Amino acid sequence: MTPLERGESGTDLRFVAVSNRLPIVLEPTDEGWSTQPGAGGLVSALAPVLRNRGGLWIGWPGTDDYTDIGGALDRASKQAGYRLHPVLLSPEEVEHFYYGFCNETLWPLFHDLSTRTRFYPEGWTAFVDANRRYAGVVARRTRPSDYVWVHDYHLLGLARELRAADVTRRIGFFLHIPFPPLDMFLKLPWRAQILGALLDYDLIGFQTLRDRRNFLYCVKRLIPGIRVRGSGAVLTATYREREVRVGTFPISIDYREFSEQAASSRVAARAAALRDDLGHGAIALSVDRLDYTKGIPERLEAIRAALLRYPELHGNVTFVQIAVPSRQRVPEYQALRAEIDRLVGEVNGQFTRNGWIPIHYLYRSLDRHELLAHYRVADIGLVTPLRDGMNLVAKEFCACQADDDAVLVLSEFAGCAAQLYRWAVMVNPHDVEGTADAIYQAFVMAPPERRNRMRRLRLSIRRNDIFHWVDDYLDAAVGRQLADFPYLEDYIPPLEGLEA
Repeated sequence: MTPLERGESGTDLRFVAVSNRLPIVLEPTDEGWSTQPGAGGLVSALAPVLRNRGGLWIGWPGTDDYTDIGGALDRASKQAGYRLHPVLLSPEEVEHFYYGFCNETLWPLFHDLSTRTRFYPEGWTAFVDANRRYAGVVARRTRPSDYVWVHDYHLLGLARELRAADVTRRIGFFLHIPFPPLDMFLKLPWRAQILGALLDYDLIGFQTLRDRRNFLYCVKRLIPGIRVRGSGAVLTATYREREVRVGTFPISIDYREFSEQAASSRVAARAAALRDDLGHGAIALSVDRLDYTKGIPERLEAIRAALLRYPELHGNVTFVQIAVPSRQRVPEYQALRAEIDRLVGEVNGQFTRNGWIPIHYLYRSLDRHELLAHYRVADIGLVTPLRDGMNLVAKEFCACQADDDAVLVLSEFAGCAAQLYRWAVMVNPHDVEGTADAIYQAFVMAPPERRNRMRRLRLSIRRNDIFHWVDDYLDAAVGRQLADFPYLEDYIPPLEGLEA
C-alpha cells in the first residue's frame, strides 16, 4: 500500500485539476494511439502541482473516437507523473458546447469583442449539459478530502452541478481569460445563471485586480443580497449564508526551467543557426496562438507603418511571426489566417530587397527547443494582444534573455502589463502609428537602458514564478503551500476503466 493510500500525514489532501481538455494530444496511428504532451500555459502551470504527488487531471481527451484509448491514457499518465481521467463527449456536445457556446459566446464576450459574439439557446443548453457531464466524472473520480481546482471559462458551471448532486468537495475556480466589465457582461442572456454558478465555488481566482473588480461590480449589480468585505488580494463575499473567497492570482511560468534550458548548449547552437539564417541585424519576435484577440493583423500594420516611417529599419531588423494553428475548423479563424497571409505578402512585397525579407512567417507550432532558440536569438519581443488574461509569452521571452540584452514591447491590454509595465515599452495595439514608434524605440534603445529594463523584468518574473502563483492560490484555498504536498516517486493512481 502506498503512502497516499494509507493516508499518512500530509497525504490526505489530494490535488485534482479539471479543465476542458486533458494536457495531451492524441493522434491515431496504424499501431493505435500516439500521445504527445500538450502545450500552453495551463499545462506548464499545473504540471509541478500534480506530478508525482498523487494528482489527477480530468478533461476531454480531444477526440470523439474513444476506441482503445485506455492504454494510451495509461502511457501518458506514466509519462506525465499524474493520472489522466477522460470525460467522453459526443460529437454533438463538442459542436455546441466547445465550438458553439464556449468559442462563439463566452470567448469573444469576455474579451470585449461583442461584435463577434453569438447568443443562441442551444449553445447554453449544451454548456449546462457538458458541465453536468464533467461534474459527474469529478464526483466519481474524487473523494471528499480532495481539493478540486477547476480551470477556465468552459467550466464556469461545474461547481453548481456538483452542489445540485449533493457532492461535497472543496472546489476552487481560476479564470485564465479576462472578466468583462458590466456593460459588456449585461449582454449575456444567461448572466444571472453564470454569476450564481460562480458563487457556488469556494474560491474564485482572477488574473488581475481589474478582472476581480469587474466581477464584483457585476455581482453587486445583478445578485441581490450579496455582501463583500476585506482588503488585499483576497476578499470574502457572503451569499445565501455561504462565504466565497474572491482573489487575484496572476499566473506565471517556471522561470528557472525556461532560463536554464535557454542557456543550454543545444539551444545556443540552434539560436546561432537561426541568427545565420535571419541575418545579423536585430530580430523582432512574436509568438501567438492564431486568434483574433492576439492582434496579429494590427501588429502587421504597425510593422508596415514602422518600415514606412523609419527607413533605417530596412535591412537592419527582421520580424519573425510564429502563429500556432488554433480552431482551424472555425470560419472566423480561417478568415483570420487568410487575412494574415495577405498582410504578410503585402508587406514583404512592398519592402523586400536582395538579401532581406522583412517578415518571416511560420504557421505552425514549434517544439520546446526550437521555441527557446527563437526566444534566445530575438532582440525585441513584440507581445501586442488586443486583450489577454495574462500572456505567458511575454514572461517566457524575458526568462530566456540570459544576457539581459533585449527589449519587450507589450500591449497595455495584456494581463501581465500590471506587473511588467514599468520596464517594458508599452503600446496601445489599436494605435498603429504609436506601435510603430515603439518598435523604433526598441530598435534604437541604448544598450545600458536595454539591459537595465530587461534585468528588472527578469527579476520580477523570477520572484513571481509559477510556484509563487501556486503557493498563493493554495494558501487562499486550503491554507497550505506546494511543499506541503508530498512527492511520491512513481505513484500513478489506477485508471479503473473509462467514463461513459
